[in-house]
Amino acid sequence: MTTLRILIAGAGIAGLAAKRALALRGIDADLVERDAAPRITGAGLYLPGNAVRALRDLGLSEQLVGRSQPVLRQQLKDKRGRLLAEFPVGAIWSEVDDCVAMRRTDLHALLLGAVGSSQVRFGTGVREVSRDGTVTFRDGRQASYDLVVGADGLHSAVRLHAFADVQPRFLGQVCWRFLAPSATLPADAWTVMLGDRGRTFLSVPVGHGQAYCSAAMDSADPQRPTGNWRALFADFGAPASELLAYADNAHFAPLFEVSAFDRAHPRVALIGDAAHACSPSMSQATAMGMEDAIVLAETLTGARDGAEVPALLAAYRERRAGRLRFVLDQNHRRDRARHLPSPVRRVVFQHFAKEIFRANHKDLLTRP
Repeated sequence: MTTLRILIAGAGIAGLAAKRALALRGIDADLVERDAAPRITGAGLYLPGNAVRALRDLGLSEQLVGRSQPVLRQQLKDKRGRLLAEFPVGAIWSEVDDCVAMRRTDLHALLLGAVGSSQVRFGTGVREVSRDGTVTFRDGRQASYDLVVGADGLHSAVRLHAFADVQPRFLGQVCWRFLAPSATLPADAWTVMLGDRGRTFLSVPVGHGQAYCSAAMDSADPQRPTGNWRALFADFGAPASELLAYADNAHFAPLFEVSAFDRAHPRVALIGDAAHACSPSMSQATAMGMEDAIVLAETLTGARDGAEVPALLAAYRERRAGRLRFVLDQNHRRDRARHLPSPVRRVVFQHFAKEIFRANHKDLLTRP
């Protein structure tokens, strides 16, 4: 068994996945969370085949039953609700795994239950990380680690001290996320409605009689627009027009990108949004965070002591870099496609939607 001293900062999805992946390989790690209790932002998640495969690798696929809703097809519609394209998700993911959707709280609870809430030191934030692995916590205590895993999200404290020059980049998009009743929606479909000015409306049932909804639009300003934001989507037809009635408590989020996954530090590994926050266009943020956790645990397996960590981190970065660049590049392509003129978009998606989606995901079918 390794004697590595490992700290994971952040008990979100990526951090909990890292704790679980390491434990499955007999590697213990301290897990700290700056919040005093689990804090879940967002509303729901679409988990494509590679995300479900990652949960299977974490030994958690059976726990998805009853917590998630199978997604069997994807639909693209215009803002009035007219169908542009529809295809089975199996056309992309059949050789990988099923696709599901679920509430974010349910996925977090699944991972926290697998790890054990007693294994998380809540109310413990990281204030500083030195190059030798010395961590200063917010309360002034210090501890030394062979490896610090930054899983503390978009505004990562670990990244701030390891790579101070890396700052989140605003993508020129904002969104509102919420849960709504799913009774009027097909139970097995992921549906996106495409409007002008970068406006989109996504809906997918997540079980428990609910649907995850996300309304997104272009914006030059990351601040919440004033006034009634739902009026910005007033020209959208059903199902958006029906679901927006349930958006009183929608979670507002400006969208940012981080590209720090290939940055080198002898004692720090960044995973999840701390390393590669991205547009939600490909629904890959959760999958990439869990893949990070699994690959990092695999890379550390067999390490004898802290002297090996810098070389192992270099191997980890090399193994992940190409896949993460692919995801960021595909997100950029898909985001640009939102701005095609409506007549062009209609023709493109009516004739080539399935082929485009296959190309978007082709490099994610193999194991990371």
